[in-house]
Amino acid sequence: MKNITITAHTGCEKTPANSIESISAGAASGADVVEFDIRFDKNNMPVLSHDEPKGEEVTLEQAFRKLTEYKDLNTNIDIKSTANLKEIQRLAEKYNLLDRIFYTGVFEHYVEAVKKDSPKIPYYLNIRDVIKPKKQTQEYLMSLVKKVKDNDAIGINFHYKNASKKLVDAFHDNGLLVSIWTVNRKWNFIRIMKMSPDNITTKKPNLAKKFR
Repeated sequence: MKNITITAHTGCEKTPANSIESISAGAASGADVVEFDIRFDKNNMPVLSHDEPKGEEVTLEQAFRKLTEYKDLNTNIDIKSTANLKEIQRLAEKYNLLDRIFYTGVFEHYVEAVKKDSPKIPYYLNIRDVIKPKKQTQEYLMSLVKKVKDNDAIGINFHYKNASKKLVDAFHDNGLLVSIWTVNRKWNFIRIMKMSPDNITTKKPNLAKKFR
């Protein structure tokens, strides 16, 4: 379990989502990774935002500048648009953060743009409709593994309610990673950590660390 990374979801520990404060709170909690959402403003520049930008968002460059203060902190960029992924990679290289960044939010219809415009950034494949554990046959699990491999992703990212030990084991047996979101309650931490996924995303990284 100590090998499970804890990702501080944007807005962690009751901070504003997609803010510098959220990044700082995630780092202060001792989380291994901080997460934020990315969209593109009217000038096609990346900003931290879950929804369409309104013009007052933190820029990705500001966030990257802040991240350079934390030498061991990785970053999960949850992409909500693929309009200018080249700029994300350019900024990551500028701030020497390329080896500390990965994407989530990459559904199948985003994969082509991700591979074309930011090929140096690894990504989990998001799968929204993972079925309930009781219905997860070996054939089904192998179909998920195949889908992730066919899309050249490093692993799968999905909601905790449909997590199972046999799913985690199937992915690990095939050299793939498992990231589970968003776990915030005591009993869910215990249940999920017993499965030994590679990453758990949470808005309560301080609590997650205690259970780990």
